[in-house]
Amino acid sequence: MDGITLHVWGDFGPFSRVGKSIGYQVRAGRSNFLVDCGAPLFQQIGGHGLKGVDALIISHCHEDHKRWFSDLALFSRYAPDIRKKIRLITSESVHDDIVASATPSLVTSLSNDSKTIVDIPYEDFVDYQIIGPRAKFRIVSTDEGKGKTCLRITDARGNIVPPAKAKIVISQKSGKRRMLFKDPEYGEWVEPESFYPFSSSVFYEEDKNIYVDGHGCSIEAIKAPVWHGVTGIGVKIKKDGEAMVFSSDTAHDIELWKQLCSEKKRQNLPMSKRDFRSASVIYGDINDYIERIWSRERYQSAIEAFKDAAVLHDIAARNSVVHTDYGKLKNTTLRKDRTLLTHSPDRFTSEWALCNAGKTFKVKGLMFNEIVGDKLYSLNADIYHKEQGKYFVGYKSRNGKHTVYEHNGLLRFASFDATPAGRPLYKVNLYEDISGGYFPAIDDGNAMYYERDDGKVELLEFDKRGSKGRIVKDQRYRVARKER
Repeated sequence: MDGITLHVWGDFGPFSRVGKSIGYQVRAGRSNFLVDCGAPLFQQIGGHGLKGVDALIISHCHEDHKRWFSDLALFSRYAPDIRKKIRLITSESVHDDIVASATPSLVTSLSNDSKTIVDIPYEDFVDYQIIGPRAKFRIVSTDEGKGKTCLRITDARGNIVPPAKAKIVISQKSGKRRMLFKDPEYGEWVEPESFYPFSSSVFYEEDKNIYVDGHGCSIEAIKAPVWHGVTGIGVKIKKDGEAMVFSSDTAHDIELWKQLCSEKKRQNLPMSKRDFRSASVIYGDINDYIERIWSRERYQSAIEAFKDAAVLHDIAARNSVVHTDYGKLKNTTLRKDRTLLTHSPDRFTSEWALCNAGKTFKVKGLMFNEIVGDKLYSLNADIYHKEQGKYFVGYKSRNGKHTVYEHNGLLRFASFDATPAGRPLYKVNLYEDISGGYFPAIDDGNAMYYERDDGKVELLEFDKRGSKGRIVKDQRYRVARKER
């Protein structure tokens, strides 16, 4: 198909019992990309399928998003019939994190005769392609002579930046080095990685490093709305007039964003102001020195980030801190008809469309449609539900067999709770989704659906004498029309 198609290999969170963490495959014409690699790709795609992937995009360094990176890099180097390194597409900061985490498993091996331990350059495994602008300033280790090194901040030309403009703060808890920067407009001390969007000319170079492959597919890094703690990016993929954004893990909340850019914090200096002004390196908590978290420019960029694109967005249940809570979707810039929710818990109910491992979607008119066989279906259900590896959809009906409840901002089904609690909202007819086909949900513990190797679905019923089965028909086309 033309345009952009999305295949979901994994869409569950990091602690899922289902075991399918985050991983997607995007095809746009002849372009073929993986976005994140937390799902068990070797089991799902296989070595032969992985050989056809053009590049891997990684949003951030949490294991549920990059778990198989080292294995993919090793596979690309040592598989006998592969003649290319794995192409990795990500931002400068995320790449720094990947190098730090993956290097130990890549760069040390044995010689061909197994007699010698040898070092192998990281670059022999990975063809790195940057997206997003490079920072104008960076923390470097300089040679001071006589075997001594010193941490400095330098600009793009290698000039040392004075402490009145930038400092290094080293965490006493983790040893992590972070930059403290004096913003020239606000006159305040900020952490530049958090404060500035990629559009800022104060901290970032002009070139946005948008990746364009030989088939006209472009990949752009988006940082402004990504607020997850760990360094991360979202990405926008464009092809043939269609656009899709992977928002990455984030706490997407406009009210929170307003506070981040509007509130000035008072410094909690554990030293005199004179000592602080002259210090190039400080040991302590950087939050004692930051005076503002976000710039107004970052806030505006975050607000604009998801316009004119279909959005794949992470979701969480409640009080997740680093993800978007379901009850706070109303506080986002997202449009329900253009958003597909991912990264959900094993058990989750939503009035917004939920993706599920194994499903394939096509972006059409800035909306997701599901591809089932040779047909394209709109995502028009009233309710979506995931439970114990199964996927359900529901359509509102006055005589529906299942009641949807709301409790503490989350939705529940009466039939899935022994003692349902909360406020009843409406009734629905519920259908189990099996490979994109819709079949009436079964409440009877003595019956189940079974998908055969030929693609047909049997309803199996059990009693004391044994079991019997009969083939049942997919009702998706009828349901989607009748229930509307």
